[in-house]
Amino acid sequence: MPYAKKIVLRSRWGYRPGLDSLVADFKRDGVLFVGVVGKDCEIIEDIIDELCLDDDDEGAGHGYAMLTSSHVDGTIEEAVSFAQSLGGKYSGVVEVVEF
Repeated sequence: MPYAKKIVLRSRWGYRPGLDSLVADFKRDGVLFVGVVGKDCEIIEDIIDELCLDDDDEGAGHGYAMLTSSHVDGTIEEAVSFAQSLGGKYSGVVEVVEF
């Protein structure tokens, strides 16, 4: 089953191997937004951004367009509420993914 277009990534253990493949799955499914909450959320957000930039279209400098946010000291409820508030092309259901 494909991921929703909006993800709240709940980091319980912080950055660890496997994030690269998870982000590849997000890109494959057309995820447009990932909000990260929990341990190392800022680091994880930065890595997601880097992984999207690395997906450069033949050196065009564009990468994969994914909006990200980190919610330092935020709760899962606050992160989900923020994701739900995004409209326009970011409208839709929010899926919480444990990492």
